[in-house]
Amino acid sequence: MTDPVKATCHCGAVELRITLSDGFNTARRCDCSFCRRRSVPVVSTPIDGIDIVRGADRLTLYEWGTKTAKHHFCSVCGIYMFHRRRSNPNEYGVNLYAIEGVEPKDIEPVRWNDGVNHPSDQPRD
Repeated sequence: MTDPVKATCHCGAVELRITLSDGFNTARRCDCSFCRRRSVPVVSTPIDGIDIVRGADRLTLYEWGTKTAKHHFCSVCGIYMFHRRRSNPNEYGVNLYAIEGVEPKDIEPVRWNDGVNHPSDQPRD
């Protein structure tokens, strides 16, 4: 675990304190139909690793398909903040670029995760 970091949406209505699982070493993108449109890299935190400091009432939820993944956005400015992972429901993925002090050029390249061929979407025998 690392020291907590601060993440905010664009308008400042939502502020999070996040304890990352392994700093920025978990940074990745996903190519599923939703993430490819969002195109934001995420970092990992355990389920108990997010503290909503401000704006819980401003967060809105988006879910679809299996409804395992639960994506939270600021209802004021629309910025994606975090989501409960479909790949591991015991973790959250957090918008890397919402974390204060992150310079995108210092993080790139970010590895890709194959969300198109996700195990949850495969037929069960």
